[in-house]
Amino acid sequence: MSAPLHENERIKARSNYLRGTLAESLADALTGAISPDDTQISKFHGFYQQDHRDRRQERREQYLEPYFGFMLRARLPGGVCTPAQWLAIDGIGRELAGGSLRLTTRQSFQYHGILKRDIKSVIRGINKVMIDSIGGCGDVNRNVLCNPNPVESALHREVYDWAKRISEHLLPHTRAYHEIWLDGEQVGGGEDVEPIYGPTYLPRKFKTAVAVPPHNDVDVYANDLGFVAIADGGDLIGFNVSAGGGMGATHGDTATFPRLADVLGFVEPDRTLAVTEAVVTTQRDFGDRFNRSQARLKYTIERMGLETFRAEVERRAGIRFAPARLVRFTDQGDRYGWVKGQDDLWHLTLYIESGRLIDGPGHSPMTGLREIARIHQGDFRITPNQNLIVARVPEARKAQIDALAREHGLLAERHSLLRLNGISCVALPTCPLAMAEAERYFPDFLAQVERLTIEHGVADQEIVTRITGCPNGCARPYLAELALVGKGPGRYNLMLGGDGIGTRLNRLYRENLDEAAILSEIDILLGRYAEGRQPGERFGDYLIRDGIVRPVVNPAEDFHE
Repeated sequence: MSAPLHENERIKARSNYLRGTLAESLADALTGAISPDDTQISKFHGFYQQDHRDRRQERREQYLEPYFGFMLRARLPGGVCTPAQWLAIDGIGRELAGGSLRLTTRQSFQYHGILKRDIKSVIRGINKVMIDSIGGCGDVNRNVLCNPNPVESALHREVYDWAKRISEHLLPHTRAYHEIWLDGEQVGGGEDVEPIYGPTYLPRKFKTAVAVPPHNDVDVYANDLGFVAIADGGDLIGFNVSAGGGMGATHGDTATFPRLADVLGFVEPDRTLAVTEAVVTTQRDFGDRFNRSQARLKYTIERMGLETFRAEVERRAGIRFAPARLVRFTDQGDRYGWVKGQDDLWHLTLYIESGRLIDGPGHSPMTGLREIARIHQGDFRITPNQNLIVARVPEARKAQIDALAREHGLLAERHSLLRLNGISCVALPTCPLAMAEAERYFPDFLAQVERLTIEHGVADQEIVTRITGCPNGCARPYLAELALVGKGPGRYNLMLGGDGIGTRLNRLYRENLDEAAILSEIDILLGRYAEGRQPGERFGDYLIRDGIVRPVVNPAEDFHE
């Protein structure tokens, strides 16, 4: 007798291709929430229901329902948008999303605090500038990451085009999105059909990334599906394909673990979409639809075995993988400041702390980017590290854009290397999964660690540092040299040992520490690093070499040791 399906599978099956009762939920003025089933279906349309956790007790004492708001995440393959699109994104954030927006580690933007009555206006607003939120969340392929490299322009343009084609190929075909949010615009006749996903879509979310060596800013091996561009003399000749990466885990459940993707082999560009579809449909058919904690592709590969999985993908794609080509990554961060590309245009990478854009006293990044967008003639590129590139700037505009960035505090030169290599998730007060602070605590935490790096004479080192409010891994903490993973209010697991290029998992070093204990441990570790490091040795590499933490070889067996 087979195990019962997870309830989410039943919700998807009876949703009529993601329609559910969303229209009725939106029309219900008696509550700020939507129905429980619709909270699952809404994710496929790009938004999550949340409530303001700082206000829970106050609302409870007043006998009011929670202060519901919605987070909406757009689909923006490779993070590229025009200045006109940016101005629309900015305006919606100021008017309908609490005066802010956030750049995400999925290389897109998201809004928080949208009221139910404004969801349709937000979706229609971004649609007017040719942006949508289809598949921003849910059990489908999410926003496709692509190295936002504007320097090697010819190669990047070709690789970016493949990222867009992958994203379009894996879009849900249901007409529900247009019917509900755009009043039936752009909808033809006939019945809904999902040739790739089927009527119940995937067992869990699915993430895809495209990397351009030597930069691994997309953390390609953290994704369900990865493509590493292989070039010869600046020309794209194909991709190394990887599958089975994922960052999520659950505290106390040793059956869950982060995992780096396995490399399946090399394919030429014209086989990219066939391989993409084969990997996705294999996960569709073999993924666990009973236990959602075991439903990601990484667990499917663990159950099937890599060789069986590879053979199934080859059969479905009608190909045989060639041996993977040699790849060398050098970093997983962003290149800040001005860089001149091969096309003689300039590109400026700005620093956006935790990706949060909101104006405040003495701090006006949102205004600054709005002013830049009004004069910029190139494009904007959101990075997977939550920053923003003002790309394709002609020499004549460079000084003007630099002045605006400086005026509004957007330049990276005013920040430490530690800060420039750090990212965090949103966590409290809006994320329902958060166990501890992340974004709001990150600036203070970094300031204290910065002080320790100065005291130990290692402030000139790039240490990849990340913090998340829970173990689900939105900021990819398990690939950091130093990471905090939220365990409870004010308490974190201290993770150590990533390699700074995104090809080695870190490991739990100390569990459930408060701030004082965390800083004490980091103080000791930085002191040992300062005394014992070899020339050019990274912090994470030193921790492994000195035996402070052991490398993770097989996460299914040894991540929790």
